[in-house]
Amino acid sequence: MQLSKRLSAIASMVEERECLADVGTDHGYIPIFLVEQGKIARAIAMDINEGPLKRAREHILEHGLEDRICTRQSNGVAQLREGEAQSVVIAGMGGLLTMQILSEGREVLKSVKELILQPQSEIGLVRRFLQEQEYQIVDENMVEEDGKYYPMMRVLHGKMDAWTDTEYLYGRYLLLKKDPTLLAFLEREEQTYDGVMERLRENESLKTQRRREEIHAKLLLIGEAKKAYVREQG
Repeated sequence: MQLSKRLSAIASMVEERECLADVGTDHGYIPIFLVEQGKIARAIAMDINEGPLKRAREHILEHGLEDRICTRQSNGVAQLREGEAQSVVIAGMGGLLTMQILSEGREVLKSVKELILQPQSEIGLVRRFLQEQEYQIVDENMVEEDGKYYPMMRVLHGKMDAWTDTEYLYGRYLLLKKDPTLLAFLEREEQTYDGVMERLRENESLKTQRRREEIHAKLLLIGEAKKAYVREQG
């Protein structure tokens, strides 16, 4: 199976395991790919809606993997049993929903060895939430596909030191690795905010002033993040 760039990057973060649960599986592509690659022995493709599960079942049958991948209708990880899976993927959902799934499934997730998370929004809030809930981010990746940027992370149980505001927003490990995709994202964001700031200069209302202050703060964080890409002199 050929995965999209985003799904391929997510799959690459999964360690070799006996069983994986894919939450919000949609077409079931990640479990199919990982089983065919021999990276996992079996999988549970989970989704809250029957429509995606039907599509997933069709693809699983097409690949002859019905004896190794089961589908399960579930709100988050509500239908996952303790100790059933060692890896859990939660990808393609908003950050608030991702945090909700982690909160509501906290007990069953205690038996999971790793989480692969790819929130579509509120990424800074998700990173802060993980630190507060005694999860630790151990690796990060970011890909660009069709003009959109997708940060993702591998998460284990354990305490994590507090990060800086810049690290929460853009990812400590992405900055440490001087990730080129993150740099491209930062430069696009900087250009966008510079343009907004220029337009706001034409209006001197109180509301506009507050908006300029917000954008100035964002530009400062972008500038702080870009410092990670400056080579040391000497």
